Amino acid sequence: MFKEITIGQYYQTESPIHRLDPRVKLIATFAYIISLFVVHSWTGYLIAAVAVAIVIAASHVPFGYIMRGMKAVMMILMITVIFNLFLTEGRPLIHFWKLTITYEGVDFASKMAVRLIFLIIGSSLMTLTTTPNQLTDALEDVLGPLKKIHVPVHEISMMMSIALRFIPILMEETDKIMKAQMARGADFESKNLMKKIQSLVPLLVPLFISAFRRANDLAMAMEARCYHGGEGRTKMKPLRYAARDRIAYALMFLYLGLSVVSRFVALPF
Repeated sequence: MFKEITIGQYYQTESPIHRLDPRVKLIATFAYIISLFVVHSWTGYLIAAVAVAIVIAASHVPFGYIMRGMKAVMMILMITVIFNLFLTEGRPLIHFWKLTITYEGVDFASKMAVRLIFLIIGSSLMTLTTTPNQLTDALEDVLGPLKKIHVPVHEISMMMSIALRFIPILMEETDKIMKAQMARGADFESKNLMKKIQSLVPLLVPLFISAFRRANDLAMAMEARCYHGGEGRTKMKPLRYAARDRIAYALMFLYLGLSVVSRFVALPF
């Protein structure tokens, strides 16, 4: 069940995307997410679809593996679509009982669904092709200017890295606890909502205890190694830009330019 969740996991393989500087992938991901909120036409979403398809092909990560991560958020996606479908005012398309579906509601709900799907896929591609250590270094470097206004950049980067590192570990721990509780007679497959909620208690309590224990062990290990923040620390693999990173930046700006143009030039549908 929890093995299908791919958020926060790193997919080990050799690809042009894996070899890119993590700063390029981080900035490109933020640019892609921002572009999804900039475009409002199907032309823009078509450009976003082509861009993400090219990145998926270049990353050598199986498309099915990426889509497995969608199962975890499918319920939230469906609720968002249904709310936008029925609550958006406009010209009536279908009317039954007290509910009305409008042309504008269908258009807005479908665009919202596409936007959320692309957002999740784009974010997943970054974590699937970048290790937590690389992501920490990239985030610390990109947010470096904020140090001048006393923002704890290194600590923020470290917390995000630890959170990403712990997601797969906690998922595996949850799966083990669930199997152990099922062996003791716990029912996690019941369709009754109240029974489902009650069955979560013997799952969540051991999970929280395990998470706190792991966090305490990690804190003690960092303290034993004299960890004292980012000041004066050196890196075994310092980040350096290569020619492929400059090409990636050029392609990113090309995509952003096309996204801006799509706001003014729309396809005839």
